[in-house]
Formats: sequence, C-alpha cells, structure tokens
Amino acid sequence: MKYISEFRSPEIVNTLLGEIKKILKGSWNIMEVCGGQTHSLVKNGLLNMLPANIQMIHGPGCPVCVTPVSLIDKAVHLAMEHDVILCSFGDMIRVPGSGMSLLEAKSKGGDVRILYSPLEAVKIARENPGREVVFFAVGFETTAPANALSVVHAYREGVKNYSILTSHVLVPPAMEAIMSDEDCRVDAFLAAGHVCAIMGIGEYYPLVEKYKIPIVVTGFEPVDLLEGILMTVRQLEAGTYKLENQYTRVVETEGNKNAIAVVDQIFEITNREWRGIGNIPFSGYAVKSAYSDFDANKKFDINIAEAHEDTTCLAGDVMKGKIKPDQCPNFGKKCTPTRPLGAPMVSSEGACAAYYHFNLAGSVHQ
Repeated sequence: MKYISEFRSPEIVNTLLGEIKKILKGSWNIMEVCGGQTHSLVKNGLLNMLPANIQMIHGPGCPVCVTPVSLIDKAVHLAMEHDVILCSFGDMIRVPGSGMSLLEAKSKGGDVRILYSPLEAVKIARENPGREVVFFAVGFETTAPANALSVVHAYREGVKNYSILTSHVLVPPAMEAIMSDEDCRVDAFLAAGHVCAIMGIGEYYPLVEKYKIPIVVTGFEPVDLLEGILMTVRQLEAGTYKLENQYTRVVETEGNKNAIAVVDQIFEITNREWRGIGNIPFSGYAVKSAYSDFDANKKFDINIAEAHEDTTCLAGDVMKGKIKPDQCPNFGKKCTPTRPLGAPMVSSEGACAAYYHFNLAGSVHQ
C-alpha cells in the first residue's frame, strides 16, 4: 500500500476484524503503549468494533502526561523569575503545575513561546544574545534526537545562552514496570512504532523472554492497529510469545543509527520520576556532564518546593491501565480540558482527552 487512505480502508478494516473474530476463543487484555495509538483507536471507533472479549488497556505512552509537576513548576519559574525565553512544544502549554501552567505564565507576562522544533529555539538564542533561552525538552525516544541535535548545534555555533530543561522518558522500562506490578493484567503489548523507528526493536526481546508475553511493534492507522491486534491474538490463542514487527514500512530492526548516535552523544540514561506513576529506574535521559552548560537544571539555581500530583486526580491509575478514563469520578465534571486536574485531559495524546473529545463515555458531557 502506498497511500495513507489505504491504511484507513473500511474494506481492509472489516477483513481484519473478521480474521480476529474467526480465531478468537479466549478473553485477552492488550495494552497499546502509545497515546497516539489510543487516540486512533478512539476517534476511529475501533474500540466499539472489536469483540467484547478483547479489552484494550491504555498505557502510559504520553510523555506530556508523565512529565512531573515539579518540572512544570521549574519551567514556569524560569519564565516568571529568570526573564528566560521559555520555548516548548504546544502540548506542554496547558499542562497544570502545582500553581499555574505555562499558558497562565504567558498570560501573566512570562515570555513563553510555542515552537515546532528545538532548532527554532537555538535560532532565537542566536538572535537574542542578551537573554537566556530554554527549550522544554519533553518526549520519548522519538523526540530525543532533535532535542540532542539542538545542543550539538548550539555547541558548534558557540551559542552559550541556550539550554534544555530535560524530561525525556523511555518506553521499555515503563513496560517492564507495568509487567512487574502484581496487579498487572496485560496479556500482550502493541509497542509504539515511532519509538522503534528511532531505537530499533532490540530492547524488547528481553522483555518478551522475561515475562513470556507477546509484543507487536505497531503503527497508528486503523489498519495498522487491527493488524497488530490480529498478530497478538494469533500468538495468545496459540500460547506462544515473541516479538513481531507489524510496522515494517517504517521500523527497521536496528533503528536509525544516526539518530541513536546523536542521542548517545548528548544524553545518558538516568532514573526518572513519572507523573502519577512514580520513580522508574533507568527510564529517562539526562544531559551528559560534558554538555552541562546546556543543561537548564544545572545552569539555573531553581529553588522551589517539590510538588506532587493533585491527590484527587486518578491519571496515574489511567496510565497504568487500572481504570478507563470515564471510570474516574472527576472525568467530565471536576476535570475537563478547560479545568484539568491532570495532564491526560489536555495532552493531544492523553487518554482522558481522547475519551472526552470523542464522547466515548456517552452522556458524560454534552
């Protein structure tokens, strides 16, 4: 297939659904890791098309959603107290901190700018040598190469007023944390195709062997997702477990070697706090000491109290797959996109936002 419309073909979707129903005998819980996959499942109505004995569990694959409250507060503090030009992708702007979001900071006079690329932030720093420019570097392995490359460019060009506030998180350690939880009810995973496009698929083999669970690397269109589900169901019904790659048109076994090289140049693996979930060992990137001049955490003296998630927010349980968004008592009531308690209600990859905007919970909001 050559065109995106073919991956949304109703005929192919119905064929795949028929294949799933034909081989399905048991009841299975399949977790799609990525929030982009969650949104595709919801907005395309796939959750309602699947047989009732296949339950899709929505995973923690939204990096905006798991960015700690304290880091949001740091970004706000830099914008409000240090006269920094704070640059960010648009997804982060409305995520609530303990006091205010970056959007609220902007409304109160903070110089907060929405960009499409961290390289734009380097350009802004070059054009404003008298001011510090910080890019809020958030994301999974997918966005890490571009953020690392911005540091490489700033270093080579001698742009000393540029730094990144890093909140990168890694997918395989999160999957392991889910599987090692005693309450885990996941039978198989759909792994995030865009992450594997960067990093390759090698990190998933140990997880398959250790937990004896099928993992299928999957894309984001309806045909991708249903084919990935079909591949997992075939394994589950046969009692087998292996790593398979549905997303072969994008994902190569070894990933993108150039992207991996620039990530390895700038970042090192560290423990990372996940909002709503807790600390996961070796699950994030930090800027290497050789490039500490470009690490906003080290460049600025940020003395603010450690903050935590709103105790009434159940986003952590949503992201761990313990509840669906509409099972939260605050969903669509105390928590809406204009008054969010947690990040999954405002992120474009958040499960709560998907359920709210596509009215999956029926009459929860009108």
